[in-house]
Amino acid sequence: MRLLLPITVLSMLLAACEKPPVSSPPPRPALTVIAGEQAQRSPSGIVGEVRPRYESSQGFRIAGKIVERRVEIGSPVKKGQVLARLDAADTGLSAQAALAEVRAAEADLTLARSELERQRQLHARKFISSAALDVREAQYKSSEARVQQTRAQAAVSGNQSRYTVLTADRDGVVTEIRAEPGQVVEAGEVVARIAGQDELEVVVAVPESRMADVTVGREVQVRLWVAQEKVLRGKVREIAPAADTLSRTFQLRVSILDTDPLLRMGMTAGVRFVSENSEGLLLPTPAVTSHDGRTIVWVVDPGTSRVQRRPVQTGAYREDGIPVLGGLAAGERVVVAGVHTLTPGQVVRPVLAGAGQ
Repeated sequence: MRLLLPITVLSMLLAACEKPPVSSPPPRPALTVIAGEQAQRSPSGIVGEVRPRYESSQGFRIAGKIVERRVEIGSPVKKGQVLARLDAADTGLSAQAALAEVRAAEADLTLARSELERQRQLHARKFISSAALDVREAQYKSSEARVQQTRAQAAVSGNQSRYTVLTADRDGVVTEIRAEPGQVVEAGEVVARIAGQDELEVVVAVPESRMADVTVGREVQVRLWVAQEKVLRGKVREIAPAADTLSRTFQLRVSILDTDPLLRMGMTAGVRFVSENSEGLLLPTPAVTSHDGRTIVWVVDPGTSRVQRRPVQTGAYREDGIPVLGGLAAGERVVVAGVHTLTPGQVVRPVLAGAGQ
């Protein structure tokens, strides 16, 4: 009995010193994307703004005081519609004075014509010399020229009267108002800005690295941020001849060929260039790394949730990601965060990027 007691105590002490079994850590979460889905969800490669192709600044052709304005910002207008009026008192008086000068000149011309006829009759009878007749003919021609001059001046004064009314030069919508009734404006000063709504386009700034394949007439895809599921057809209409000195980007104007009721001026839209060749599978930039001099991605096995390196071939890096041209199939799950800490065969818990998990 005395021998069994120490053995029992020793067994209990040894059992108390044993470490509990170590449980394996849970799989680490890994942020992933489905290859090929980013291009479908992404609105574009380059973001721009929807603008009208034609936009004109409207102003009076003469100086004066605005007495009436008939439109507001956002007002739809038709070509020839009155936008604003100037005080026409002074121009009206100038037009009346010009007409009075025309009548006086015409009266002088009538008198000169009568005098010339009498002088011609006297010259035919040898009562006056040829020099005296020449003087009357010169006076008649001077009176005739005077009539033409006053008529031209009257026409100018009449135009000045009409210039007191500012009318729209195109159908469109008023996008800006810069003058109010009571304000005195100079000739040519902008009073309102009108944008045509029949032709809209997207203005984008393209980096130098993307300009090699950009040409006028190239087809593009346009996506609106308000409706990213819709794809509108577009075409490059204009390319700036020089890059911006600050951003080193070229401004492109892309005509929107399809119409959509959601299109509004000033909206954000994305432009993605359409290539005849396959653009590959677009992946976020952090998903692509290098190992032993090769470009790789980490692919998650759908059955075991283990990750493995996958060598891939990539295209030119873009602002919205990296196109994978080979080595990866659409629908495969690729890790996009923490790829430098992964090891081959490691079990992970895939979390789809943007799924809110």
